[in-house]
Amino acid sequence: MKNDDYSDAALVLLGHGSTLNAESALPTYQHAEALRQRRLFAQVLTGFWKQEPFIAGVLRGAFAPRVFLVPLFISEGYFTEEVLPRELGLCAPGQTAFARVQRRGPQILHYTRPVGTHDRMTEVLLARAREVVAAHPPAPPPAQTALFIAGHGTGNNENSRKIIEHQAELIRARAEYAAVHAIFMEEEPRIEDCYRLAPCENLVVVPFFISDGLHSYEDIPVLLGEDPQAVHARYQAGQPTFPNPTLRHGKRVWYAASIGREPLMVEVILERVREMAGPMEKR
Repeated sequence: MKNDDYSDAALVLLGHGSTLNAESALPTYQHAEALRQRRLFAQVLTGFWKQEPFIAGVLRGAFAPRVFLVPLFISEGYFTEEVLPRELGLCAPGQTAFARVQRRGPQILHYTRPVGTHDRMTEVLLARAREVVAAHPPAPPPAQTALFIAGHGTGNNENSRKIIEHQAELIRARAEYAAVHAIFMEEEPRIEDCYRLAPCENLVVVPFFISDGLHSYEDIPVLLGEDPQAVHARYQAGQPTFPNPTLRHGKRVWYAASIGREPLMVEVILERVREMAGPMEKR
């Protein structure tokens, strides 16, 4: 049985943020508000790397005996293993090693793993895929649809690719879709390879990004074949940058919003908290 009584705890959601794209912070704010409404925690706070309120000062506002720090990031890497711990003061100056559970004065800090690496992200991805098809009929059954999980891909962080490929494997094992593939902006297989890889005429592409931004709003639609100027004009006008469904290369394509604002993300956040709370509650 799940014990979701954290009335003696503060929850801090850690996001990247941006000074250029206001929408970057929206998933963090959305899930923070949803969790406040559940009244599970004494406090629910937000902190960002690139905008206010900054991560470096967020703990000054946390007064509860226990504090759960949850990174709203896709993969374990530079940000979650170096930048955020440094900003939170979890590691000594000039060092990168840190403990995920630390006592700081009267408080115990719990620094969780990023949400994107949790296996329940499978449910988030599937929910996004189902929603976009249902919202833009005609809706073919999954068995007649190929699902593509789109990521950035980079030689700088191999974990980013591994997470996306792992999710593709988990969904593929369910045998719901005709095919499931990971595709990338900067690595093989590329976004545009989805038309070649799909064994059927229906495709759903889900961006595996926490927040919608330049990549999901403009770059990926262009890589899927949309005209760059038309995409940019739609974005500036506040319109969807990819018409659903679009017929291209003999395929019908649905393009979903990024996974970050999917309501099921709240459950993933709570799972990360439970993982850290469990050992403490058993003592």
